[in-house]
Amino acid sequence: MALVTAGVVVLDCVEPEKLAAFYKQLLEAEETDASANRVEIRGADGVRLAFRRDVTATPPSWPRPENSLQVHLDFLVEDLDEAERRVIGLGGRPIETKDAAGPFEERGYADPAGHSFTLRCSRPTAPKQG
Repeated sequence: MALVTAGVVVLDCVEPEKLAAFYKQLLEAEETDASANRVEIRGADGVRLAFRRDVTATPPSWPRPENSLQVHLDFLVEDLDEAERRVIGLGGRPIETKDAAGPFEERGYADPAGHSFTLRCSRPTAPKQG
């Protein structure tokens, strides 16, 4: 038996119930545990996320340098446009990047609490560079 095993990724936020609802819908997940200060979910693929109350939490500002990247999540999708509509419909927002032109295999977003994440195509749509 391993001495240390993978646990759960925990995101600090002011309102864990609201952030858990966002990811629960995005990932079609189920709530597995909840207390006054923490909510945990598990996606159909087994990925576990938790959301912990921190009343002093400051949303990350990535890609700006001040209070930038604290954590970054990657999610695989088959259709970027469809997934983007879902993210925005659930209250997420696109994060602008330096190069906004051309075909993309991934796109950046922020969840309702400001944590950044990326949607990546599960299969490449553009020719490999180099």
